[in-house]
Amino acid sequence: MDVAVAGGHGKIGLRLLCRIDAPDFEEIPKRGPLIIISNHTGSIEAPILYGELFPRAVSAWAKAESWDNWFLKWIFGVWEVIPVHRGEADMQALRRALAALKEGAIFGMAPEGTRNKTGKLIRAKAGVVVLALLSGAPILPLANWGGEDFRANLKRLERTDFHVRVGKPFRIETNGAKVTNDVRQEIADEMMYRLAALLPEDYRGEYSDLSKATGKYFVNAQGPAEPTLTA
Repeated sequence: MDVAVAGGHGKIGLRLLCRIDAPDFEEIPKRGPLIIISNHTGSIEAPILYGELFPRAVSAWAKAESWDNWFLKWIFGVWEVIPVHRGEADMQALRRALAALKEGAIFGMAPEGTRNKTGKLIRAKAGVVVLALLSGAPILPLANWGGEDFRANLKRLERTDFHVRVGKPFRIETNGAKVTNDVRQEIADEMMYRLAALLPEDYRGEYSDLSKATGKYFVNAQGPAEPTLTA
């Protein structure tokens, strides 16, 4: 199926299944490389966000085992999702992500690193910071909630209320500091506080105390810019 057809049909179909509340979605830049970070509550936010961002080029990583499923293999091919081998330094997946950003795509990332079934934020993985550091691309927090109820609602033949809130873009600035594993984790946690601030209090989980956010590694990003590739 053509990407345009899949994107258009997917958007229509999901709006039949969900009531999408996204009042500030238009604030997402229309061009230029961009890393979108989002919480990962279930199986529905990826197709919704892909549909809403269409026709912008969007890519992301997904675990390589997903390609063993014929449907996921097909849909990930349509979406140009990049397989990543977990538990190892997958340099090919990293290079493909950097190439997508260089071409001006949006790259979606879930700092939690795994599906969060309760809707409450869990601790971020430090590895999420690597792509942002190497690319220099602006990062945009995008929080969602309601998707954790999608499967239960579908069984009851009920529509799901799916909410999206968009934050302000920023870039990572380490000011020459050595980026150790601890620093990467600190930056990942700071990313999550940006997401938590967009969520209702009940969804903030591990990042409920927003007073712990310092933002010391972040600078505001204004408008699209070419990423500075270093790998």
